[in-house]
Amino acid sequence: MSTADIDATIVAIAADRITDALRTGEPVEPVRTLLGGGGIALAYAVQEELTRRRLAAGAVVVGRKIGLTSPAVQRQLGVDQPDFGVLFADMDVSGVAEVPSRRLLQPKAEAEIAFVLKHDLAEGDLDDGQIRAAVDYAVAALEIVDSRIADWDITITDTVADNASSGLFVLAERQLTVAEFEPADVTMRMYADDVLVSDGKGAACLGDPLNALAWLARTAREFGNPLRAGQIVLSGALGPMAPTPPGTRIRAEIGPLGSVLANFSPKEGK
Repeated sequence: MSTADIDATIVAIAADRITDALRTGEPVEPVRTLLGGGGIALAYAVQEELTRRRLAAGAVVVGRKIGLTSPAVQRQLGVDQPDFGVLFADMDVSGVAEVPSRRLLQPKAEAEIAFVLKHDLAEGDLDDGQIRAAVDYAVAALEIVDSRIADWDITITDTVADNASSGLFVLAERQLTVAEFEPADVTMRMYADDVLVSDGKGAACLGDPLNALAWLARTAREFGNPLRAGQIVLSGALGPMAPTPPGTRIRAEIGPLGSVLANFSPKEGK
């Protein structure tokens, strides 16, 4: 069996393991032991395989998420570099009365800035001017991260394979252009049931959330799947993530972008 065949077999087994967690609602063992020396490259191959399966089942891609941009979150998870995952339309729970806890295994919330693109980021130097010009508007967002790996026992290999530990997301309604505020300068405070559980600055996200967007634009292009007009980009956490068990109410305030809210359904079965 060739190395390529071995790698393809490993990718399929790892994807099956994560798929089992989604099917059963029970977290599974880490996949890093399966991927071995293949590291991040094989992990992204697993993510691509899971994306292929979702698309085959009718899912629609609406954007990307950037993960592990905040030093605080990197410390929480013991990693030292960003990653990215895919956003699907059915992950958007903006405006729902209750976030369905039944869809989540072991969720946590992060407050961040989301950018919506008006231009592709597929050509050119992808410098600061081009990145800014590509942004249609920004909104306050909550990313509800979730791991299919038991007890959040993850390395960067595990989280990349698991679609960057994506779960669901919530976008606020207030829209600002990047000419109307500086993402790096915002202050974020996030509350769980009115108790402050996370705070931070825009600069905590790779120095500037727009830097994170630029990193993703370059990385996505290298992977042959560049960012496109109309897509949503969750740019990364501005502070530590916080657990969101059933019944939790999360509220985040992000500078001039205002508030974003999520009420989690009170019981996992509802």
